[in-house]
Amino acid sequence: MQLSHGQSKFKKQQFPIILVCDNVTNAPNIGSLFRIADAFGVEELIFCGEHIPVGRRMTKTSRSTEKYIKYRVESDVLSVVLEFKNLNYFLVSLEISEQSLPLHQFNFKLDKPIVLIIGDENFGISEAILKASNAILHINMYGENSSMNVVQATGIALYEITNQLSN
Repeated sequence: MQLSHGQSKFKKQQFPIILVCDNVTNAPNIGSLFRIADAFGVEELIFCGEHIPVGRRMTKTSRSTEKYIKYRVESDVLSVVLEFKNLNYFLVSLEISEQSLPLHQFNFKLDKPIVLIIGDENFGISEAILKASNAILHINMYGENSSMNVVQATGIALYEITNQLSN
């Protein structure tokens, strides 16, 4: 028998993970990022860019999770990332690059809080952010396409990270 939300026995937990979104501007994606951040116990969600539609357009997919997730909107992603770097956070960019390593082979530790950086739906993460990162990780893909929806990729990454941190 399927369980309702009230019947599920999932343990509420927050992880030392901050999700930084570099110019993610699609309202349904933003709403879905709130849901995924809530599902995986993300500490904070930071949207960076000039025209971030946090508001009525994204609430259809957020399912009210924007009420529970700490979030903010900043204009400059590089300054946000460098601030966390100065605070000794572990910066992880989710991007396919010449230096990227497979996500599932990376060993996450609890010795530093994690900033997971995800990129623009069309252009990914900028070179300056990749250079500032402690690790660049990608999701292995086995089909013809070499990209994935930003929310789907974030869900896979957060599942792997939280799975490792909770063991």
